[in-house]
Amino acid sequence: MVRTVRAGRHTVEVHRPGKVLLPDLGNGEGYTKADLVAYHEAAAEFMLPHLRGRPLMLERYPDGLDGPRFMQKNTPDHYPDWVTRVDLPKEGGTVRHLVCDDPATLVLLADQACLTLHRWLSRADRPDRPDLMVFDLDPSDADDFAPVREAAHRLREVLDRLELPCAPMTTGSRGLHVVVPLARRHGFDEVRAFARDVAELLVSEHPDRLTVAARKKDRGDRLYLDVQRNAYAQTVVAPYTVRARPGAPVATPFAWEQLDDPDLGPRRWSVADALDQARTRPWSELGGRGRALGPARRGLDRLRASPA
Repeated sequence: MVRTVRAGRHTVEVHRPGKVLLPDLGNGEGYTKADLVAYHEAAAEFMLPHLRGRPLMLERYPDGLDGPRFMQKNTPDHYPDWVTRVDLPKEGGTVRHLVCDDPATLVLLADQACLTLHRWLSRADRPDRPDLMVFDLDPSDADDFAPVREAAHRLREVLDRLELPCAPMTTGSRGLHVVVPLARRHGFDEVRAFARDVAELLVSEHPDRLTVAARKKDRGDRLYLDVQRNAYAQTVVAPYTVRARPGAPVATPFAWEQLDDPDLGPRRWSVADALDQARTRPWSELGGRGRALGPARRGLDRLRASPA
């Protein structure tokens, strides 16, 4: 069965719209490809500002969550000509990434059983200059959100002292992401070094609770402050994208005032209510312009040099 969907200026064919991609958390029939298409259509106004101009990596499940997973970087030749593509260098060659600039591409990706969109931290026109810095707060116990909440508060306090605006987002999986918009003046190495220094400062103040140890065996029961995604060609889950988990949880931006909500957790929102949250414009106070890291670096060096 094929269903035709008009999205913006283009028409997209949706194949097997009744195919179940994600099981429900209860006894329902689960979320179908048609459900994902409908979500992408409704979410386009909120998703596209976070996707435009950014190369993507696509997490696909052609046979649903119980089938094989494909992480797709290269854009197939059979995709429609109107889909935006960009060739970017990699070691030994190039990769032709897809860039999602319009509602029709979101519908196409749903038809391709792409559950999760992973975006670059830079844009295609200047791929070596990130305009986002991300801290991934990864707890040792996925069922205990208290350490994540505590770490997010502490990270925000440091970033506030450095006069870097930041915003939190549920991942739809385990922990939280804290996102910092940047001016495109710095390379990835400089951004990642800065993020690691911030993380190490927090670890030095709370060594029993936080760690930057990349190996799980070295973390114990401490929360991992992951800054490794701040590198060229690395990706993070995009705001309002669906995660490949039962119940269709959604990676959802929220306001700092919501951090202490007892109902908050990494899978707080799903396709059922993520757009209600989006309509509150939770990141409205973040501002539209990123900051340069020069003043923040000097402030961070002063903090690191101060006595404990």
